[in-house]
Amino acid sequence: MESQTADLGEFEFESGEKLELEVAYETYGDHDGDNAVLVCHALTGSAHVAGREEDRGTAGQASAWWDDIVGPGKAVDTNDYYVVCANVPGSCYGTTGPATENPDTGEPYGAEFPPVTVSDWTRSQRRLLEILGVDSLHAVIGGSVGGMNVLEWAKLYPDYVDRLIPVATAARLDPQCLALDAVARRAILSDPNWNSGSYYGDDDEPPDDGLALARQIGHIMYLSKDSMRDKFGRRSARREPSDDAPVTEDPTADFFPYRDVESYLDYQAEKFVERFDANSYLYLLRAMDEYDLASGYDSDADALAAYDGEALVISFTGDWHFTVDQAESLARAFEEAGADVEHHVIESDYGHDAFLVEPEKIGPPLRSFLGTGVR
Repeated sequence: MESQTADLGEFEFESGEKLELEVAYETYGDHDGDNAVLVCHALTGSAHVAGREEDRGTAGQASAWWDDIVGPGKAVDTNDYYVVCANVPGSCYGTTGPATENPDTGEPYGAEFPPVTVSDWTRSQRRLLEILGVDSLHAVIGGSVGGMNVLEWAKLYPDYVDRLIPVATAARLDPQCLALDAVARRAILSDPNWNSGSYYGDDDEPPDDGLALARQIGHIMYLSKDSMRDKFGRRSARREPSDDAPVTEDPTADFFPYRDVESYLDYQAEKFVERFDANSYLYLLRAMDEYDLASGYDSDADALAAYDGEALVISFTGDWHFTVDQAESLARAFEEAGADVEHHVIESDYGHDAFLVEPEKIGPPLRSFLGTGVR
């Protein structure tokens, strides 16, 4: 495993704005010319897709987030494949983003950073692969918004990739998810410490309260009703006061019972604000919200028409963030476009997080498809 940063030089974003772009990436295995696999991380992930024994200063979904899937002898076997994972522009794990210093001002970009899109992520990955000497990809794999990143490869570089594996994703977000993301966004923007995106000074306090609430909203989307019932029920929890708690103390705490599910959300929020930047969260959330596979085309199938490789669409029955029906619609679009496609539905009660926490279920179809394609 190698963890590095590549200087991509001047990069033009889809918005037309340009800046010098550095991309953090990791590679696993050896490249033999036709065995490269690109893995695209989810919203708050990092390039550190595998290798739990290696400390990358990350945590949660950014720390070896698919270690049970990627590695020697695993579903994405690094004895056979050369695996590349890159942190996307706008993030905060080594790739240029809002927290990066603007060379023109000497201050972090903050909200002056260009808006980023899934297309920007894909084009930056393509340039990185050129630097690495990768002329073609055996496969591109990604879950959640990383799955949208996979779809964009079919649109922008259809001849570059043999196999696509979009996991727990869809051609676009539905209105319910857009609404929840809007509330999450407002939680950050309404935090006085956000200060129009300028909070990086030594004397500034980051908008941790807003970011914590935004993350809690996200976690509600990531879990299914069944998993929340089984894990928490309606049990009350003991409220432990903490000076480090990111969410302002609730003045009605003595009136409302404090439940296990709230304790879980508070724990997740506290851990998240330690590892992630609020501006990056806003930028990446916007990229996901704005993504539409059919943008610039007549339909999803039209957008995929130039791709003549194979695709494996994977969905989970308990996922209401990206549903089985949405995945089936995506599979039909591939079929209408003339691609060989399989839709693999996994029975799961874990919700959207299933692709991260149930390797025993997602690993076998990944391994099979990488090896033999659509059967």
